[in-house]
Amino acid sequence: MTEFVHLHNHTDYSLLDGAMKIGDMVAKAKSFGMKSIAITDHGNMFGALNFYEKCRENDIKPIVGCEFYMAEDSRKIKTGTEFGNKYYHLILLAKDNTGYRNLMKLNSTAYIDGYYYKPRIDFEVLEQYHEGLVCSSACIAGVVPKLIINGKLDEAASMAMRFNDIFGKGNYFLELQDHGIPEEKISNQGLLEISKRTGIPVIATNDIHYLNREHSTAQELLICIGTQKTINSPGRLTFYNDQFYMKSPDEMAALFPYAPEAISNTKLIEEMCNLEIEFPGPRFPIFEIPAEFPTQGDYLRQDKGTG
Repeated sequence: MTEFVHLHNHTDYSLLDGAMKIGDMVAKAKSFGMKSIAITDHGNMFGALNFYEKCRENDIKPIVGCEFYMAEDSRKIKTGTEFGNKYYHLILLAKDNTGYRNLMKLNSTAYIDGYYYKPRIDFEVLEQYHEGLVCSSACIAGVVPKLIINGKLDEAASMAMRFNDIFGKGNYFLELQDHGIPEEKISNQGLLEISKRTGIPVIATNDIHYLNREHSTAQELLICIGTQKTINSPGRLTFYNDQFYMKSPDEMAALFPYAPEAISNTKLIEEMCNLEIEFPGPRFPIFEIPAEFPTQGDYLRQDKGTG
């Protein structure tokens, strides 16, 4: 059986953009014989602890990550239209506790400083909080694939090297996807060419938004709710087809016979990611009480009077 790890997955914590429950995702990964799986919800880590605990309960290694929205320029620039180039997608995965803390810092910064239609980060904060992270180029909404699709292969290669320099050799990957979308064919060819030029490794992912193929209609309904459209609305945002489900390792290998290393490299990332989240229990603040009160209880019970 093919050894493979799903590293690009959206649960129902990708609000109105994912129709897959964490428990179901973990159970299906286990049924495939997978030893690990990732969570990469859009723009948030709301499901990270739930995911971590469900994985541990099922002897699955959890890989905690997020698909970030990255501003084209600065996260502080808030101009443009909703469907303009306000942000790109980027996958970040925590290798360890340092990476996990940096994921949380990046998420907080995205909401506090970068929110414009979506919570956004930029190169400035990536350079600050890159330690302990694995990065991949994401779907065709990522900046490197978009440059390739727009015929700018040299610019795409330069951008890939910029990410590679930030995260360090071996921590940045070019992401191949095949959901039957024509633009993905163009992107994959360019990504393989960039990999050949630069030595940046490739990985294969499926942009999972729902558990089983037959759940694609439910996904479409969620998108309609999130965009305030109906199924019959002309020009509405839609998924291209029903291929965004959780595929078996053999199904994934069959999609990329020309790049077997893209399948095996997912196991390499699995080996790199060894997050152990600490659960210290409740943490209460320490209050200094005046010396005239023998105990904290005495201080709490003091009579302040009614005036």
